[in-house]
Amino acid sequence: MLQAAFWGAFAGSPIFFGALVGLYTNLPKKITGLIMSFGTGVLIGAASFELLTEAVNEGGLWATSLGFLSGALVFTFSEAIISKKGGSERKRSKKRSENHSGLSIFIGTIIDAVPESIIIGVSLLEQGTVSYLMVIAVLISNFPEGLSSTVGLKQDGYKRKKILLMWLIVVCLSSISSLLGFALLQHAPSHIVSIISAFAAGGIFAMVSSTMMPEAFEEGGAVVGFVASLGLLASLLLASI
Repeated sequence: MLQAAFWGAFAGSPIFFGALVGLYTNLPKKITGLIMSFGTGVLIGAASFELLTEAVNEGGLWATSLGFLSGALVFTFSEAIISKKGGSERKRSKKRSENHSGLSIFIGTIIDAVPESIIIGVSLLEQGTVSYLMVIAVLISNFPEGLSSTVGLKQDGYKRKKILLMWLIVVCLSSISSLLGFALLQHAPSHIVSIISAFAAGGIFAMVSSTMMPEAFEEGGAVVGFVASLGLLASLLLASI
């Protein structure tokens, strides 16, 4: 159980480190966009090669399809609510529009982080060891998220201590989510674990499409398509090891 908590915190920690970089340095937006695009490719690969493939093998195609579409639908519904409350620009490094909300940005980031962390804990059940592909994918994607969100919040006048506290809470929740994913599903039937894996994959796909891809293209330009492809290839290579 402690191992699950550790890996959840480890995968979530780049949000906090990205915040530190955003607060105390001026990293070019182009670099942020490229990092995010590579993370996009790795996350898509992790969800495809790791989560969905394992879910189909263990639970079958129908259960996997149900879990996947449910995850995508739940995230999309949550994203719609958060967007109306002012959290749609949580990955943006520019100054926010007038209707944004720091609290909604914070909640939206938690919605992004929790499914990823839960599945890290679940991977310990399925494989006997953590899914390093999933950990690496979350590591890469969390850094630019913490960076972009922090730069935007800083421009909006948020205090440094408040920003760092927000992201520290996200890291703690990532650790707890991974721990709960392991503890609560430790004795669950394999088909239930498979549905949850597919559910997380659906949430990740929806999150990547609605938040990471637009920001990556906006900051990195046309080259992000190729960089994302490199991330997907890296994910395939890691899954094949």
